[in-house]
Amino acid sequence: MKATWNNTVIAESDDTVLVEGNHYFPESSLNKAFISFSNHKTSCPWKGQASYYTLIVNGDTNPDAVWYYADPKPEAEAVRGRVAFWKGVKVA
Repeated sequence: MKATWNNTVIAESDDTVLVEGNHYFPESSLNKAFISFSNHKTSCPWKGQASYYTLIVNGDTNPDAVWYYADPKPEAEAVRGRVAFWKGVKVA
């Protein structure tokens, strides 16, 4: 699987976990050159608190396009150490 945005591969891995239609990539597969810290947080009733990264690729910014659960609830342990994408990031 590849996650691409702005004609650039953001993450690539054969080891993704599919949860609620989203592929969660190992965090180690994320190209950290394209991410920036974000203060944004959301809460999921069964996964816990999500944190976000902003993408910066070729001078374009995609705020909060990457999310992860640093400390997921026990029933969502499969997403620990993984990231997922939205906001126009293509995963295929």
